[in-house]
Amino acid sequence: MDIGLVLQCTPPASRVIELARLAETYGFSHVWTFDSHLLWQEPYVIYSQILAATRKVMVGPMVTNPATRDWTVTASTFATLNEMFGNRTLCGIGRGDSAVRTQGRKPATLATLRQSVEVIRELGNGRSARVGDTVVRLPWAAGSRLEVWVAGYGPRALDLTGEVADGFILQLADPDITAWTIARVRAAAERAGRDPAAVRMCVAAPAYVTDGTAAGRAHARQQCRWFGGMVGNHVAEIVAKYGTGSDIPAALTDYIEGRRDYDYNQHGRAGNVHAEFVPDAIVDRFCLLGTVDDQLSRLRELADVGVDQFAVYLQHDAKSATLQAYGESVLPRLDPLLTVTQPTEGGA
Repeated sequence: MDIGLVLQCTPPASRVIELARLAETYGFSHVWTFDSHLLWQEPYVIYSQILAATRKVMVGPMVTNPATRDWTVTASTFATLNEMFGNRTLCGIGRGDSAVRTQGRKPATLATLRQSVEVIRELGNGRSARVGDTVVRLPWAAGSRLEVWVAGYGPRALDLTGEVADGFILQLADPDITAWTIARVRAAAERAGRDPAAVRMCVAAPAYVTDGTAAGRAHARQQCRWFGGMVGNHVAEIVAKYGTGSDIPAALTDYIEGRRDYDYNQHGRAGNVHAEFVPDAIVDRFCLLGTVDDQLSRLRELADVGVDQFAVYLQHDAKSATLQAYGESVLPRLDPLLTVTQPTEGGA
């Protein structure tokens, strides 16, 4: 299992770049950032500096959207970074949340998302793509390689992901919900004639390493409760579209019953008062809270249901401590934990 990192582009940008550099030294495989240009700084400018300061980590947005950025410009940006730094970018994309809602706009439709994935991936891999009635390509980008990973929760978004995406991004770490979403993505991939195993599965959620005390867990919950509020924005749309009687797990939908207004000025921030409706049990299930052993136990559960990457949201008051704990105590124990010993021929 790969371990990635998700950062906000909060000023100063130099701090974001330094956290990314440290993540690589600790063995993290990916550095993702939010893409919400009104709430935080412009990520693509920062990507160039992260890539310049590192050698191996993959870099990209978690997630961009088809509404606020021209698809051809997005593809050109990735292809340019690939030419400069050696094919180390990937594009996470969804319908859009804070980036569009802070402008009073609505997320893109799934049909638009599907079209954008096709255009961005084809252009980002040096091939031609149809934009409206015009076929275009980046003639200088023949050497660029770009995967496009789709983020979503609802049944139709999961089906789309299985049909067209290189990877799937799920922004919560509940093993049961994760198993349901992965099964849906894989089934859609198989129906589309694709190899289900070729779609990479990424779970992203806050991780907070504690000392094992009740007080430590209570503090971690308060620092990570915002995440349940953020997920609740997407879940509210799912409930409005599908209701609560569908095959969508009740564990995903029931908790938003107490959800009221949401202020995007506090989006993705510890202490968000509009996340007070999120119960402790949801924080515990959606996030990774607890000791190093607790972290490893949940990572094992996620690996068992097919997760290829866990990406750590680092939006709380223990950024450096969590990064260090993962680098020094979680990652070194992770590979042996996930290794399955194969029986020898003719014996156990």
